[in-house]
Amino acid sequence: MTVQRRSILGVAAGALATGFAAACGAHGRRAASASPSPPPSADPTSGPSGPAAPTGPVHVAGEITHGPRRVPQVALTFHGAGDPGLARRLLAEFAKGGAAVTVLAVGTWLDEQPDTARAIVAAGHELGNHTLSHGDITAMTPERAYAEIAGCADRLRKLTGSPGRWFRPSQTQHASKTVRTQAARAGYHSCLSYDLDSLDNTDPGADAVTGTVLGKIANGSIVSMHLGHAGTVRAMPAILDGLGRRGLKPVTVSTLLAS
Repeated sequence: MTVQRRSILGVAAGALATGFAAACGAHGRRAASASPSPPPSADPTSGPSGPAAPTGPVHVAGEITHGPRRVPQVALTFHGAGDPGLARRLLAEFAKGGAAVTVLAVGTWLDEQPDTARAIVAAGHELGNHTLSHGDITAMTPERAYAEIAGCADRLRKLTGSPGRWFRPSQTQHASKTVRTQAARAGYHSCLSYDLDSLDNTDPGADAVTGTVLGKIANGSIVSMHLGHAGTVRAMPAILDGLGRRGLKPVTVSTLLAS
């Protein structure tokens, strides 16, 4: 009798287990076959928090500070903002000196100066992303940092058909991991830093800017400069002449890194 009861209990337990497993399996199959709802579209600049956080693996962009040291090429990179008249004077100097440069544009400047941005691209120069409003990106929340990067990328895309290959963080030479993560989220593989700061934004005068650049430049250097400073315009002929005498060719960042 004891054996019979044990047998009956065993059969019942097995049936319950089988039924529970079948139910779980059906639930699992339903969950696996259900397509996830797409995230709602959102303008990354529409609110203080920006779009919802992404799911899946987290990617972190790299950081580039200079190009190959074996090649006699350098990249003059410019923070894109300021007086469009100064920018066009620089474009004229680049044309005279045979220089190709990279301009990292601020999104609000693109809104104000679309014709200048188009002129930069039409002259064979490279246009990239320098955030939407040039705030202190290292002090921002991840969502706000993403909104700054994606907002400028959107303006570049609408203006030129491309978000640009390069992103440079605002108000810092080196991108934090948080910023690099948000740059990758916005589609940028690398954050563009530099190994030579011309300090032209401090307005030390044309001679000082020239001396800083020519005194420290080397093969592969990426130089930080600015469009909106008169001293930079005045320094440019001497800088380009000095580079030519040293056999250093000023090229875009993309050209430099392809060497």
